[in-house]
Amino acid sequence: MIYKWNYESLTPENNEKKEKLANRLRIHPALCQLLIQRGVSSVEDAEKFFHPSLRDLHDPFLLPDMDKAIKRIERALGEKERILVYGDYDVDGTTAVALVYKFLRKFTTNLDYYIPDRYDEGYGISEQGIDYASETDVKLIIALDCGIKAVEKVEYAKEKGIDFIICDHHMPGEELPDAIAVVDAKRTDSTYPYGHLSGCGVGFKLVQALAQNNKLDFSELHELLDLVAVSIASDIVPLNGENRILAFYGLRQLNSNPSMGLKGIIDICGLNHKNITVGDIVFKIGPRINASGRMMNGKEAVDLLLANSTQDAREKSENIDHYNDNRRELDKRITDEATNFIESNIDITKCNSIVIYNENWHKGVIGIVASRLTEKYYRPAVVLTKSNDMITGSARSVVGFDVYRAIESCKDILENFGGHTYAAGLSLKEENLAEFQRRFEAMSVEMIAPEMMRPQIDIDAQLTFRDIDNKFVHDLSRFAPFGPENLNPVFVTTDVKDFGTSKLVGKDLLHIKLDMLDSTTHIPLYGIAFRQGGSFSLIKQGSFDICYTLEQNTHNGKTNTQLYVKDIDKGQLS
Repeated sequence: MIYKWNYESLTPENNEKKEKLANRLRIHPALCQLLIQRGVSSVEDAEKFFHPSLRDLHDPFLLPDMDKAIKRIERALGEKERILVYGDYDVDGTTAVALVYKFLRKFTTNLDYYIPDRYDEGYGISEQGIDYASETDVKLIIALDCGIKAVEKVEYAKEKGIDFIICDHHMPGEELPDAIAVVDAKRTDSTYPYGHLSGCGVGFKLVQALAQNNKLDFSELHELLDLVAVSIASDIVPLNGENRILAFYGLRQLNSNPSMGLKGIIDICGLNHKNITVGDIVFKIGPRINASGRMMNGKEAVDLLLANSTQDAREKSENIDHYNDNRRELDKRITDEATNFIESNIDITKCNSIVIYNENWHKGVIGIVASRLTEKYYRPAVVLTKSNDMITGSARSVVGFDVYRAIESCKDILENFGGHTYAAGLSLKEENLAEFQRRFEAMSVEMIAPEMMRPQIDIDAQLTFRDIDNKFVHDLSRFAPFGPENLNPVFVTTDVKDFGTSKLVGKDLLHIKLDMLDSTTHIPLYGIAFRQGGSFSLIKQGSFDICYTLEQNTHNGKTNTQLYVKDIDKGQLS
């Protein structure tokens, strides 16, 4: 794949701010440039950025309806009513349910939790879940990471004498459910200072409000922060503002004293002797929690997250690891089938989007397949299958195209939809499929410029190899945790030469192990370029440019700085 390198220089005004920060903070100007790019332009803001504080979390009662939610929960606790904690089957939903359940079980035993079955019930609040609540004498349902559009389901629950509190972070529809409380910072009337909490993050604000209202010390909430960090990383929400604080302390908890359930997953992932990062959650911990809801039932993930013995956690982690192995096999097979279908039936050069359907594809992995197709073809992708006589699917997008809004524009032919800017879900009747494909492609043609279908790498700053010393690496580490809106910075170095010992590596010689010099150093820096074996001849021909992130690589107990080379080019910037 040919990437465009996008390098944006600072304005003269911001260059002045950069120099002032460099003088005051005594860190490399390139790192000050990173601060400016992240909206941090003063020494005071930089101190807050480098030293996140739980004291800077917003007052939870600023969220809409939070006061009503707390009042109703306290009434339920006081009158010993049965409470059902209800959540989605993905990582965000299951961590949210586990978090709120763990907190509430300190005050009541009249408590239960429920995760809908992806296949029998589908996403969100289900009549089956409400029937279960009615049969078990539940008087209050606390819905987490779902429910913002459950207008009819909340009415159904009211008919059965069940109250609802909805804690969500998805976009609301035109009408809010008639619940006791609808806690969502994305409500049009919300004045909450931060609009990008994960679903589990909203759950944390709920228990923070309960603790605050009952004068409990905030330290009693610390043990819950590992769950919040897992949700933030897995749900790909921005890692700035309040999320940065929660993720920072959540990672600290995850590394120092994780819950037994998460410790079980950490052990089975082989992360037990490693400093766990956002990347470890995204690629190892999160997929295993997700696998439960994809392959079986998400309730098993909550069972694991609530495990109260090492043996129980180990057994449940092994089960979920097995589900994940099955998920990977299924994911690869369906991705191959989808790719073969596209190559055989679609002229991708004449399409701005991909909408494909196969009634036999496994519902649990079509979101992953959509992500793979978007990555391969760099177009928004909607992958659909059949479930309970309905077509259902997942959509993923490219930078600059709001896939949620595109799907929303088709709402008159959809049965259900929801999601975010870059990821969404939908369901529709089979007779509306062709019209949906036509309209979605039309929206893509209207909204996607040709350059948006060429993947680009955003370059944060230019370095020489001499710049990359121990102090630079240490100062850069203070920017973590990395994620959306605070991505691991991509640097560029030009006029690089092979030291003479670079070589192709890997089973199929697809990767390059790089030993490199530039004009500022005579000691080689080491790098790895995954899946870039095709550029090997280029590095042997003379000088070249590289863009990369800096990573700490530990091998045989020794930690070294390594360049993870994202692309190799002959003179994009030189």
